[in-house]
Amino acid sequence: MQEKLKKRIITSIILFILSIFSIFSNFLIFISSLILISYFIFKEISKINYRIKKKNIFFRNFLSLLYIIILFDFSAIALHKVLGPVFIFYILTICISSDIGGYVVGKKIGGKKLTKISPNKTISGSVGSFCFSILPLFIFNIFDQQEYLYSINNFLFCIEVSFACQLGDLFISYLKRKAKIKDTGKILPGHGGLLDRVDGIIVSIPFVYIYTFGLTSYFKILF
Repeated sequence: MQEKLKKRIITSIILFILSIFSIFSNFLIFISSLILISYFIFKEISKINYRIKKKNIFFRNFLSLLYIIILFDFSAIALHKVLGPVFIFYILTICISSDIGGYVVGKKIGGKKLTKISPNKTISGSVGSFCFSILPLFIFNIFDQQEYLYSINNFLFCIEVSFACQLGDLFISYLKRKAKIKDTGKILPGHGGLLDRVDGIIVSIPFVYIYTFGLTSYFKILF
């Protein structure tokens, strides 16, 4: 157990450093990193789709690919280009804080299960996710008090991103349960697959885009 936790911590630190590098280095590296991440996400989702039901797998893989490219990739690129790398990093830290809060509080307090979809998820863990998701607002406020104000809207924004993050986590947990697998892959020591780590992020990024620019902006650009 301690060995697995050690691997998990080391992997998390490496991922965090690589994320900072890809977000802040330059736009080309950011897009290249996004394409690489999307490739592994699609590969792992395809594996889940195949395990759930072999019938109509092409259609389900096609829908998965559309989501990754149009919603996740496009949203991440647009947010990075328009609002800048700091904002992308801010969203990432909210998702990470939410994930940590759910894990720490859920383990320490435990209690009633949140849903049958994922037996490890508890109500206390969900509350912990919401509480921890606010922490980045305090941290970023230290560096830019004008941009990250202590306002109701900004507090609600963190909680809403956490909610989207938890929905993504639950949805992938539901798919894994149907596919009868514990992890989506083995690429990350101590974590499993890449999708196991970014399941909340791939939902949160499109949510933030729609929250910021509106749903109709997708249709304007596409059509």
